[in-house]
Amino acid sequence: MAEENFIHQNETTMEKEEKTMSLTVENLKVVLQKKEILHGISLDIGEGEFISLLGASGCGKTTLLKSIGGLLEIEQGDIRIKNTSVVGIPPEKRGTVIVFQDLRLFPHMTVEQNIAFPMELQKVPKHVRKETVKKLLEDVQLSGFENRKIKEMSGGQMQRIALARALAANPGVLLLDEPFSGLDECLRLEMGNLVKKLHRERKITTILVTHEKREAMQMSDRIALMSQGQILQFDTPRDLFRHPASRAVAEYFGRVNYVKGRIENHRFYSSLFEMRTEMEDGEYEAMIRPFSVKLEREGANIISEITFMGELAEVKMEIPEGMIISQVMSHELERLGLEEGDRRGILIEEKGVTLFRRGA
Repeated sequence: MAEENFIHQNETTMEKEEKTMSLTVENLKVVLQKKEILHGISLDIGEGEFISLLGASGCGKTTLLKSIGGLLEIEQGDIRIKNTSVVGIPPEKRGTVIVFQDLRLFPHMTVEQNIAFPMELQKVPKHVRKETVKKLLEDVQLSGFENRKIKEMSGGQMQRIALARALAANPGVLLLDEPFSGLDECLRLEMGNLVKKLHRERKITTILVTHEKREAMQMSDRIALMSQGQILQFDTPRDLFRHPASRAVAEYFGRVNYVKGRIENHRFYSSLFEMRTEMEDGEYEAMIRPFSVKLEREGANIISEITFMGELAEVKMEIPEGMIISQVMSHELERLGLEEGDRRGILIEEKGVTLFRRGA
């Protein structure tokens, strides 16, 4: 009976446990070589969520991931899994598994032996290990590869094996430390789709470290955007892009325009446009995404430069305050008859505007 339960852990027992599983990081500080790397990080991650830690190299993403996995000592704060603190608990007893960038597969073992390894440590019977490996290889689309040597596998195949081995440990929290960074763009996309598919099926709380904006946007329920050991904003991909909490967040996700103005009686006024808002009176800047700058046929603003960028084209226009950038689909250039030196009007889409108080 115990053996049957283990075979179905990934399908039944794990799902029951995860209904009450959550992960909380509270006021986490980590010091490495006498330098504080993480400065009071706090995160509250719901059960079954897919979270990305996003940011430039050196911002603390991997340090945070390793701290959650128990590979680094923390200076201050708490980490709770299923509402129980795991600070001081060794990695193998936390219910977390990390897939590293270098994969760390055993080259002298077969594919089956690699995947079965965590189950051997748990003293799972051999025939149960065999059935579990077979099911996991089906899940990662490598059925029939049990007896292959690791050195005979391609980079993409080794990624799948590392993922299967991590799932074989039946983790409560799956930690992915830039596991796709060594793959070409096509394989990276393929692996991303596979991970997302397995996440939907298994509902494992997953945390991905990445510096690829598109990857984080496409795969995540929420993203923690990090900089210099702090979280700038923890939000859904849509709200990070549409409602950035700061200029730094806004600018991280692409080109932006700024237009100065003021708010009086719940209305924003500028030389370019005005709009209603519930924000307090004062001096503000409107952050406007280029795709929210629409061009009209009639107007006095001069097109100073058009840059073709494949699917998109960037149009720079002179306005009273200096310059504003619009992005249009490339095929729209001909339809709109856009040429450098033309004069055009500008229409600002309010949903693409975020107001920041000047001087804040």
